[in-house]
Amino acid sequence: MGNKPADFAPAGFWIFLGSGKLSFMSDQRNLFEEPSEPWESDDRAEQLVASVILAEGPEREFDYFVPDELHGQIEPGKRVRVPFGRSNRPVPAYCVRLADKPVGQRKLKAVQAVLDARNLLSPAMLRLTKWIADYYLCSWASALATVLPAGVRTGAGTRLTTFLSLDPDFKSKLESEKIPPKQQMVLKVLAAGTSPMTAAELAREAKCTAAPIAALRRKALIRSHTARLHVGQQSASSIVRERHLVMNPDQRRALEAILRTMRAKEYRTILIHGVTGSGKTEVYIQAIQEVIHFGRQAIVLVPEISLTPQTVERFRSRFGEVAVLHSHLTDAERHWHWQRIAEGKVPVVVGARSAIFAPTPHLGLIVMDEEHEASFKQDSAPRYHARDVAIERAKAEAVPLVLGSATPSLESWHKARVGGYLAVEMPRRVLDRPLPTVGTIDLRIDKNRGALTRGAIGRQLHAAVVQALEGGGQVILLLNRRGYSTHIQCPACGNVLKCPHCDIALTHHRTQEIALCHFCDYEVPAPTSCPGCGFLGIRYSGQGTQRLEAEVRARFPNVPCLRMDTDTMQGRGSHERAFAAFRAGKVKILLGTQMIAKGLDFPDVTLVGVINADTALHLPDFRAAERTFQLVTQVAGRTGRGERGGRVLVQTFNPDHPAILAAVRHDYAAFAAGELPIREMLKYPPFSRMIRLVVRGPVETAALAFAKSLAANLTAALAVETAEARVLGPAPAPFAKLRGLYRFQIQIQGPDGERLRAAVRKTAAELKPPDEVQWIADVDPLDMM
Repeated sequence: MGNKPADFAPAGFWIFLGSGKLSFMSDQRNLFEEPSEPWESDDRAEQLVASVILAEGPEREFDYFVPDELHGQIEPGKRVRVPFGRSNRPVPAYCVRLADKPVGQRKLKAVQAVLDARNLLSPAMLRLTKWIADYYLCSWASALATVLPAGVRTGAGTRLTTFLSLDPDFKSKLESEKIPPKQQMVLKVLAAGTSPMTAAELAREAKCTAAPIAALRRKALIRSHTARLHVGQQSASSIVRERHLVMNPDQRRALEAILRTMRAKEYRTILIHGVTGSGKTEVYIQAIQEVIHFGRQAIVLVPEISLTPQTVERFRSRFGEVAVLHSHLTDAERHWHWQRIAEGKVPVVVGARSAIFAPTPHLGLIVMDEEHEASFKQDSAPRYHARDVAIERAKAEAVPLVLGSATPSLESWHKARVGGYLAVEMPRRVLDRPLPTVGTIDLRIDKNRGALTRGAIGRQLHAAVVQALEGGGQVILLLNRRGYSTHIQCPACGNVLKCPHCDIALTHHRTQEIALCHFCDYEVPAPTSCPGCGFLGIRYSGQGTQRLEAEVRARFPNVPCLRMDTDTMQGRGSHERAFAAFRAGKVKILLGTQMIAKGLDFPDVTLVGVINADTALHLPDFRAAERTFQLVTQVAGRTGRGERGGRVLVQTFNPDHPAILAAVRHDYAAFAAGELPIREMLKYPPFSRMIRLVVRGPVETAALAFAKSLAANLTAALAVETAEARVLGPAPAPFAKLRGLYRFQIQIQGPDGERLRAAVRKTAAELKPPDEVQWIADVDPLDMM
């Protein structure tokens, strides 16, 4: 649905090696030296031993002796520097365990330094990272690096600062020292202070130069220590605080379900199925208020696409101090937020997928809004789903997890139906406002009347836009495709302009007059003639948001409109400015991709038009119908939220498709009732577990040959593990070539996910890929492309 498929990071990637290790390949190959011989024990004595995971390198744990001077400094959750390999190259590592062990016949190498002044990972977070590594078949190091942001690891936004404090024995030392008045004033200021001070702060308070301070340091009456200090803190904008809203019976019932679990101090997952506009956010807010009342913290996860200023303002207007974590933060900003969360100074954390790892010391509640969103699944190692990680964290910390959506994933819906989750229904909108009426516009050609429309906007939709604008309303138009024309083809020879690296049709972007690959960013000037045969009548076909914008401006030249897609929303603060202009009424027609379909509440929107509801309906993905239903339902929910009411028009070539029919009726239960039996018959999730393996390489035959060997080994391993599992493939991936590499996929399915993972681990230990061939395993995949 507009997202790039999961693939491999260019700077490095984890691959399975024939030795059974999962190793990171990068330019720093000299890190992969053989470690010293393993530690051997006897019963003569014991010493403190740190078990560490290297930040880069072989995956298994290594033991290092902890020298006396580091006792008290090192602990699990801190990073250390250790010598590795025969050359004893110093490398960073994570301490994951401390234990007294018998001294072996060989001496262990010693830990060289402790890199962190404070513990970066709690014992619970360490256990969570180990679960991620085991469940998602990735290295423990990659899970640890995901939990700890780069800005935290590098100390971004801080500087090393010297702090001064009184020596504990300064009173006894005063008896033998003659202290001048200026130095006495310095000692008095330090004694009156509640915390250590920098030299500049001390000189300012004592009204002296640096000389008296230096003299006291020489006399050992003042001692110093260094620590990292944030260079500057983020300025918080002034927010007008709001009171709680009065709840309707549906909201009160949902809130009480959450509060019962909180008061019982136990884990439970609560699925709130509420129609769009039913007031789910108010339920979250009042539940969080109860959490804060007991001195605890809450994490609220929302899709990045829904992390709008409007969403953030709602939480800040109630709680004031809110940490907002998203992908546009600098490393320094992320580190500053992380530090304040870890110190317990921030009661509420709102953020996208990675906010589930926020270091809250007093966690009391986790909320996951729009839990069906695919963006909660990471598409690079570790390929975790934030919902499943949230479940594990909530279990470990005995707190409730609230999942909310108007269109829950079928996995969550099924889990609630069989009793795994507590289901709470919110079937009515607040203030008893009606759901918008939804109509379909059949785009199929009537052979008696000819084509119904020219361009993207049909006659019926055009008339509805005119009516909405004349009534003073605003309009949202959804088209989930970027660019101007989605493919360029020669009608003479049939040649389609494709990316040479990806074997995918290039998209015409008219602003720059280029043909662009949306996967590897390859671009060429937009051709005026066929590159193959030279024919001048080359045809630009297909609708993208750029072409839709041009059509809207041509049809409604005096109406201000705005396009929102990843091409126009690249600048910092661009989303905020766009939504502010639409909210203020400066923009009357908002058009764009799925980023305008969710998380927005504009009461003046009286019409939503879906330009083509079929863009994802026929993709080779068993979730295609589910995603179409979700997108149409979600965008329909953007209208009818004010007193004006609203309507939705859906243009489609498949008006009789069950997903479209259910979305038109706002009938999630009917859609689920029709879709789940198909999933069960085909043994797709939620009725089985799945792992998708992707093999890629620059030589097609070599990649295919290894994929066949991989499938054969998996089949043999699964035959030992379970007779109910099946292996599908290898087959070319839907995107058969990306970034110059040929791709083949294998699907393994079965009722027991742990047995599937065991088969993959066994195969990884036995099968070594040829040079330049890599493969990855995606557990519980969402991206099937």
